[in-house]
Amino acid sequence: MKTYCQLPLKTGRFLVSITVIMLLSSCSSLGKGVAEAVLEKSEAEDTRKCQVWGNAFNGVDATLSKKPGHTKILFVHGVGDHIPGYTTQFLEKLAKELNLDVRMAEQKNIKLASPIMQSNKDQGNLRVTYLRNEDNSKDLTFYELTWSDITRKEKQLLAFDNSGEYDFRRANVNGLLKKFSNDTGPDPILYLGSNRETILSAFGQSFCWMASGDWDDLPSSGTHSCYGLDDSNIDHIANDKYVFMSHSLGSRITIDGMQRIAHILANADKYSNTTKKAIATKKAIEALQNKHIPIYMLSNQLPMLQLGRELPEVVGRRADYCDIKGSHYDKRIFSEAEIIAFSDPNDLLSYGIPLGFADNYIDTRLCPIVTNVNINIAKVMDAFGLADLANPMEAHTGYDQDDRVVALIAKGIGQPNSAPLVKQRCEFTKEVR
Repeated sequence: MKTYCQLPLKTGRFLVSITVIMLLSSCSSLGKGVAEAVLEKSEAEDTRKCQVWGNAFNGVDATLSKKPGHTKILFVHGVGDHIPGYTTQFLEKLAKELNLDVRMAEQKNIKLASPIMQSNKDQGNLRVTYLRNEDNSKDLTFYELTWSDITRKEKQLLAFDNSGEYDFRRANVNGLLKKFSNDTGPDPILYLGSNRETILSAFGQSFCWMASGDWDDLPSSGTHSCYGLDDSNIDHIANDKYVFMSHSLGSRITIDGMQRIAHILANADKYSNTTKKAIATKKAIEALQNKHIPIYMLSNQLPMLQLGRELPEVVGRRADYCDIKGSHYDKRIFSEAEIIAFSDPNDLLSYGIPLGFADNYIDTRLCPIVTNVNINIAKVMDAFGLADLANPMEAHTGYDQDDRVVALIAKGIGQPNSAPLVKQRCEFTKEVR
């Protein structure tokens, strides 16, 4: 059997690039000096770009000390099978950047169930972690939604393709790629099909738990339903600071989930839970209408996942809903949904958000504004002068491990309290419309 080192080099930049990757990663017989020269050059000259276009933003840190109320983050994952705890590495990096050095030993896990969906289908897991600093002047409650439970059973339809009966027939690298494809490829299809409403219900339940109480009010474990927002939640809704984070397909789920909430709240009288109470009271809705909601989208996919979809219920009417003098200002859902969209040009599956997208394709009642972060996550390597290349997998999955991304989320850009790393490595251009 031939090894990759014995294969002849082909002409063409793509094949040359793939061959170089294989040589650098797999062939111990390759001259050590040549490999080290390429790798050391890549390490020494970190010229990765970080460019931000749009509005200055403060980051999470700016809200942590503001009382009354607490800062709460909800994270929504993307494609691929996930289990609770998938955000651990990111959360540890974020906590360090925010100087939150105390964590509750207990992590609460709520199996989600919706009171308005007549379904026994598993709706995923909400894992909650509480962090604070030593003198208790700053605290953060982190909610991690795992919706993989919803699609895992149907994805087993492809399990035979990864079995020994089929997998041994593939080349090793192709086998790894096929397993990755079988794990990630079905999720967008399943989301756009019969699983969409269940996944969006899981998002709505997660938001309900985040908005209806604090750490001490949450159940520690078991299956539970959040029964909506009523007058008893007013102080939490009015004073707490909400932040959303998402990765990959999670960006579509987050926006769709917020648009579903907009529909439900706009028709609150038509929806009731098992206690026959309205899903939200008038006072609760009024409290939400004054919220500014940052949404950090890692490997944003909104433009691609909008293709072929129906438009939201209300689009192109920003002046009517978001201007204080607008005719429908009292029918908005938030005062502003601030989308900060991260994308790596070498990530084959992420996109910046073009001008006009928010007005035409996101529900106006969210009052969305957009800031784009164009950032090289994967390093671009010069492959012997024949081609430059960057690992597209790293470019898609490495956002939550990148120090610049964490610093931007923690302390923002375009204002004095930005992290030194951001001031040094990122460029900010304010866009005026």
